Amino acid sequence: MAVGTQLGLLLWKNFTYRRRQRVQLAIELLWPLFLFFILISVRRSHPPFQQHECHFPNKALPSAGTLPWLQGIVCNVNNPCFRHPTAGEAPGLVGNFGGSILSRLLAEARQVLNRTEGQRLLRGFARLLPALRQLGGSAAQRRALPLRDYLRENETFSRFLRTNTSLPPALAEELLGARLSPRIV
Repeated sequence: MAVGTQLGLLLWKNFTYRRRQRVQLAIELLWPLFLFFILISVRRSHPPFQQHECHFPNKALPSAGTLPWLQGIVCNVNNPCFRHPTAGEAPGLVGNFGGSILSRLLAEARQVLNRTEGQRLLRGFARLLPALRQLGGSAAQRRALPLRDYLRENETFSRFLRTNTSLPPALAEELLGARLSPRIV
Protein backbone atom coordinates (compact mmCIF):
# COMPACT_ATOMS: atom_id res chain seq x y z
CA MET A 1 0.00 0.00 0.00
CA ALA A 2 1.44 3.39 -0.93
CA VAL A 3 2.11 6.15 1.55
CA GLY A 4 -0.46 8.48 -0.01
CA THR A 5 -3.17 5.82 0.24
CA GLN A 6 -2.32 5.15 3.89
CA LEU A 7 -2.41 8.85 4.73
CA GLY A 8 -5.75 9.26 2.94
CA LEU A 9 -7.29 6.33 4.83
CA LEU A 10 -5.96 7.65 8.15
CA LEU A 11 -7.44 11.11 7.50
CA TRP A 12 -10.80 9.60 6.47
CA LYS A 13 -10.86 7.48 9.65
CA ASN A 14 -9.99 10.52 11.81
CA PHE A 15 -12.69 12.64 10.11
CA THR A 16 -15.32 9.89 10.64
CA TYR A 17 -14.35 9.54 14.33
CA ARG A 18 -14.48 13.32 14.89
CA ARG A 19 -17.87 13.62 13.18
CA ARG A 20 -19.38 11.09 15.59
CA GLN A 21 -17.83 12.70 18.75
CA ARG A 22 -18.98 16.31 18.38
CA VAL A 23 -18.47 17.34 22.06
CA GLN A 24 -14.90 16.05 22.09
CA LEU A 25 -14.24 17.86 18.79
CA ALA A 26 -15.55 21.13 20.22
CA ILE A 27 -13.37 20.77 23.33
CA GLU A 28 -10.30 19.95 21.25
CA LEU A 29 -10.85 23.08 19.16
CA LEU A 30 -11.85 25.49 21.95
CA TRP A 31 -9.36 24.49 24.66
CA PRO A 32 -6.23 25.89 22.87
CA LEU A 33 -8.21 29.05 22.00
CA PHE A 34 -9.22 29.45 25.65
CA LEU A 35 -5.56 29.15 26.78
CA PHE A 36 -4.49 31.60 24.09
CA PHE A 37 -7.06 34.18 25.28
CA ILE A 38 -5.78 33.79 28.86
CA LEU A 39 -2.26 34.58 27.65
CA ILE A 40 -3.52 37.66 25.79
CA SER A 41 -5.38 38.95 28.88
CA VAL A 42 -2.34 38.48 31.11
CA ARG A 43 -0.13 40.29 28.61
CA ARG A 44 -2.54 43.24 28.44
CA SER A 45 -2.91 43.50 32.22
CA HIS A 46 0.88 43.44 32.79
CA PRO A 47 2.59 45.29 29.96
CA PRO A 48 6.28 44.55 29.42
CA PHE A 49 8.85 46.93 30.89
CA GLN A 50 12.42 47.62 29.98
CA GLN A 51 14.98 45.98 32.27
CA HIS A 52 18.52 47.23 32.03
CA GLU A 53 21.36 44.86 31.28
CA CYS A 54 22.47 43.23 34.50
CA HIS A 55 26.16 42.84 35.44
CA PHE A 56 27.03 40.69 38.44
CA PRO A 57 30.29 40.88 40.38
CA ASN A 58 32.66 38.05 39.62
CA LYS A 59 33.00 35.18 42.04
CA ALA A 60 36.06 33.00 42.15
CA LEU A 61 35.76 29.24 41.99
CA PRO A 62 37.41 27.05 44.65
CA SER A 63 40.22 26.26 42.23
CA ALA A 64 41.35 29.92 42.43
CA GLY A 65 42.28 29.44 46.07
CA THR A 66 40.47 29.37 49.38
CA LEU A 67 40.74 33.10 50.14
CA PRO A 68 39.38 34.39 46.80
CA TRP A 69 36.63 31.78 46.91
CA LEU A 70 35.56 32.80 50.43
CA GLN A 71 35.74 36.48 49.44
CA GLY A 72 33.44 35.81 46.50
CA ILE A 73 30.94 34.14 48.80
CA VAL A 74 31.10 36.66 51.66
CA CYS A 75 31.32 39.90 49.66
CA ASN A 76 28.56 39.00 47.18
CA VAL A 77 26.12 37.26 49.48
CA ASN A 78 23.14 39.35 48.26
CA ASN A 79 24.17 38.98 44.57
CA PRO A 80 23.76 42.65 43.50
CA CYS A 81 22.95 43.66 39.93
CA PHE A 82 24.80 46.65 38.40
CA ARG A 83 23.92 48.69 35.31
CA HIS A 84 27.51 49.01 34.13
CA PRO A 85 30.18 46.32 33.65
CA THR A 86 32.02 45.36 36.83
CA ALA A 87 35.79 45.28 37.28
CA GLY A 88 35.92 41.51 36.99
CA GLU A 89 34.50 41.53 33.45
CA ALA A 90 37.65 42.93 31.86
CA PRO A 91 39.24 40.40 29.50
CA GLY A 92 42.26 38.63 30.94
CA LEU A 93 41.54 39.76 34.52
CA VAL A 94 41.24 36.78 36.82
CA GLY A 95 41.43 37.98 40.41
CA ASN A 96 40.34 41.49 41.37
CA PHE A 97 39.97 40.68 45.05
CA GLY A 98 43.06 42.65 46.14
CA GLY A 99 41.04 45.64 47.33
CA SER A 100 38.33 43.71 49.11
CA ILE A 101 37.62 44.05 52.81
CA LEU A 102 38.89 40.57 53.62
CA SER A 103 42.18 41.08 51.79
CA ARG A 104 42.77 44.41 53.51
CA LEU A 105 41.93 42.85 56.89
CA LEU A 106 44.45 40.06 56.38
CA ALA A 107 47.11 42.50 55.14
CA GLU A 108 46.64 44.72 58.18
CA ALA A 109 46.72 41.71 60.52
CA ARG A 110 50.01 40.65 58.91
CA GLN A 111 51.44 44.15 59.45
CA VAL A 112 50.37 44.19 63.11
CA LEU A 113 51.80 40.75 63.78
CA ASN A 114 55.11 41.63 62.12
CA ARG A 115 55.67 44.52 64.54
CA THR A 116 57.34 43.95 67.92
CA GLU A 117 54.05 44.30 69.81
CA GLY A 118 52.54 41.67 67.57
CA GLN A 119 55.49 39.36 68.18
CA ARG A 120 55.09 39.86 71.91
CA LEU A 121 51.37 39.10 71.59
CA LEU A 122 52.14 35.90 69.68
CA ARG A 123 54.64 34.84 72.36
CA GLY A 124 51.99 35.48 75.02
CA PHE A 125 49.54 33.29 73.13
CA ALA A 126 52.23 30.61 72.78
CA ARG A 127 52.67 30.59 76.56
CA LEU A 128 48.91 30.50 77.08
CA LEU A 129 48.30 27.62 74.66
CA PRO A 130 49.70 24.77 76.85
CA ALA A 131 47.58 25.89 79.79
CA LEU A 132 44.47 26.02 77.59
CA ARG A 133 45.23 22.56 76.23
CA GLN A 134 45.55 21.26 79.76
CA LEU A 135 42.25 22.84 80.77
CA GLY A 136 40.39 21.86 77.60
CA GLY A 137 41.32 18.17 77.53
CA SER A 138 38.78 15.39 77.93
CA ALA A 139 37.42 14.51 81.37
CA ALA A 140 39.94 11.65 81.66
CA GLN A 141 42.84 13.96 80.79
CA ARG A 142 41.63 16.84 82.96
CA ARG A 143 43.14 16.58 86.37
CA ALA A 144 42.86 18.78 89.41
CA LEU A 145 45.74 21.27 89.34
CA PRO A 146 46.98 23.26 92.35
CA LEU A 147 45.89 26.88 92.51
CA ARG A 148 49.50 28.09 92.17
CA ASP A 149 49.63 26.54 88.64
CA TYR A 150 46.86 28.91 87.58
CA LEU A 151 48.64 31.97 89.02
CA ARG A 152 51.88 33.67 88.14
CA GLU A 153 54.52 33.95 90.82
CA ASN A 154 53.95 36.93 93.17
CA GLU A 155 50.68 37.83 91.49
CA THR A 156 48.22 40.02 93.38
CA PHE A 157 46.21 37.15 94.84
CA SER A 158 49.19 35.11 96.01
CA ARG A 159 50.89 38.24 97.44
CA PHE A 160 47.61 39.15 99.13
CA LEU A 161 47.39 35.71 100.76
CA ARG A 162 50.98 35.90 102.00
CA THR A 163 51.08 39.50 103.24
CA ASN A 164 47.68 41.16 103.78
CA THR A 165 45.69 38.38 105.41
CA SER A 166 46.14 37.34 108.98
CA LEU A 167 46.63 33.73 107.89
CA PRO A 168 49.71 31.86 108.96
CA PRO A 169 52.17 31.27 106.08
CA ALA A 170 51.56 27.50 106.21
CA LEU A 171 47.82 28.01 105.68
CA ALA A 172 48.45 30.44 102.77
CA GLU A 173 50.73 27.82 101.16
CA GLU A 174 48.06 25.20 101.75
CA LEU A 175 45.47 27.43 100.01
CA LEU A 176 47.83 27.93 97.06
CA GLY A 177 48.36 24.17 96.93
CA ALA A 178 44.59 23.44 96.89
CA ARG A 179 43.65 21.55 93.77
CA LEU A 180 41.09 23.02 91.41
CA SER A 181 39.22 20.79 89.03
CA PRO A 182 37.67 22.73 86.14
CA ARG A 183 34.39 21.19 85.09
CA ILE A 184 32.11 22.27 82.34
CA VAL A 185 28.63 22.21 83.73
